[in-house]
Amino acid sequence: MSRSLRHGALAATAIVFSIASLSACAAGNDAPTLQVRPDNAATAVDQLKIQNVNVITQPEGAEGPAVVAATLFNDGTKKETLESVTLPGSSTPVKLTPAKGNGPIEVPAGGRVILGGKGNASAVIENGHEAVQAGGVQAVAFTFSETGEVSLGATVVPAEHFFKAFGPSALPSPKPSASESSSGTPSGEATEPGAGTGAGAGEAAGTE
Repeated sequence: MSRSLRHGALAATAIVFSIASLSACAAGNDAPTLQVRPDNAATAVDQLKIQNVNVITQPEGAEGPAVVAATLFNDGTKKETLESVTLPGSSTPVKLTPAKGNGPIEVPAGGRVILGGKGNASAVIENGHEAVQAGGVQAVAFTFSETGEVSLGATVVPAEHFFKAFGPSALPSPKPSASESSSGTPSGEATEPGAGTGAGAGEAAGTE
């Protein structure tokens, strides 16, 4: 074998070995491909960060309220009050409820607040099936006491799979069929509330 052919064979062997090594590094339970999560909208203004923003609707085929899920980080020295969440281009209101009590939603200095998920604050869109459309991108505006308005586009997804725990807390009862309605037989019991109280992005909505 000529010298040039031997050098070529050695180079090819080295390339194959490098690829095999990289493949081995990506294998196993800790492989980066196994840790991929859905892309979520995020932005930052001054000391305020908004991450894992999604609009989560009812499961496909159901009607009812939707929610805005997000994680709000305050790296400043003053607390921020979330004064409102609105959907630009829509007149549908968004109801804000803190994790505890009935007061405003406050993001403490150096702290964070999660919107959505069991035990967290919530931002509920009462007529969600009319205001937003699954599979699209919905403009969402957050207004804070210190920072002012922060807007971004959030993906609209149904409360299924990864997002189930952060979707609307109450699912509607099944609609009765024509035969059941005429006979007076109920179509079934109301669906049990889901795990979330208001939909960010789990802690998933709050993944840092």
